[in-house]
Amino acid sequence: MESHREIEDHAAALLARRDSGDWSAVEQAQLDRWLKESSAHRVAFLRLEAAWEAARRLKAVGAGLPAATVPPPGQWQRSPFFASEPGVTEPGGHSTSRPEAPQPTYPRRSGRWRYFAIAATVLLATAGGLYWLASDRWAGDRYTTPVGGLASVPLRDGSRITLNTATQLRVELTPRERHIRLVAGEAFFQVAHDAQRPFVVQVGHKRVIAVGTQFSVRRTGDDIRVVVTEGKVRVESEAEPAQRSVSRPQPTGQPGPGEVFVTPGGIASAGDEGIVVEQRGLPAAQESLSWRQGYLTFHETSLADAAAEFNRYNVHQIRIDDPSVAAIRISGTFRALNYEAFVRVLDDGFSIHAKTTEDLTILTR
Repeated sequence: MESHREIEDHAAALLARRDSGDWSAVEQAQLDRWLKESSAHRVAFLRLEAAWEAARRLKAVGAGLPAATVPPPGQWQRSPFFASEPGVTEPGGHSTSRPEAPQPTYPRRSGRWRYFAIAATVLLATAGGLYWLASDRWAGDRYTTPVGGLASVPLRDGSRITLNTATQLRVELTPRERHIRLVAGEAFFQVAHDAQRPFVVQVGHKRVIAVGTQFSVRRTGDDIRVVVTEGKVRVESEAEPAQRSVSRPQPTGQPGPGEVFVTPGGIASAGDEGIVVEQRGLPAAQESLSWRQGYLTFHETSLADAAAEFNRYNVHQIRIDDPSVAAIRISGTFRALNYEAFVRVLDDGFSIHAKTTEDLTILTR
């Protein structure tokens, strides 16, 4: 299995070759195949490409640098200048076989790489200095997806993270802890077992802690929603815990004040008022994660809540001004990106009128 550094090194070599001006159709086909092999390839290449384009926009500051030279990943990946990275719009994790083909020869790193790395660091520090001072410093890697995007990211420890729409998170793996900061959105975590290094997802003053398990965390403001499908996680909050609708006793791990355990089929909501745990059963928990396959599933869901879910995945928004329309209950499974089909069902089955413009649909009686 390729390491994170090997993938980024190969992505840098491909980008340097492509921008050298001597790029053939065969090489483009090889690049396309490599990008399709895994989400890790696509994330690395798109991230580096964004860095390269950002450096080009600052060329007035760095006049005289050689063209078609890409900095090594270690020189740019830690800079907050790249806060807005493009995401991956396809679920990853599936490899495709690559037919045998002649491999292009990529330029070897030389003094030009080192020169560019130093110059790029100066450029990025100049452009991002104010942002850097205004934001918190962090170590590790940053991953993002756009609205409607979905990405699967393998980690060096064997874990895997699936990012949902409009998600941003930071990953730092240390000898003592695997630390994830969920800045925005939602992610599903498949955690490789490592008793010596807990896997911690942090949202503000709330933490979700696991050793080897599978669960999701969704952030809405400073509140979180945790769905567990395998193993057991501990949810911590500064507020005192509260519990309701629990169909069977919680594990007896003696959680302290402001923390609870959540087992498979459990859904925990943590806000300023405390932590609420509901044991809905594994099938219901799995169904709530249907977004991983690109679907939204509703069961007697208010139309207002269903429209809000579609708005998470689409730039085109659905608005309901009539409270009686917003209160209608619906059930069904829909493709998250196909809001048109959803609106057609409402028009046909509920006699709801849809007035649609380029970026907005308004639902009325």
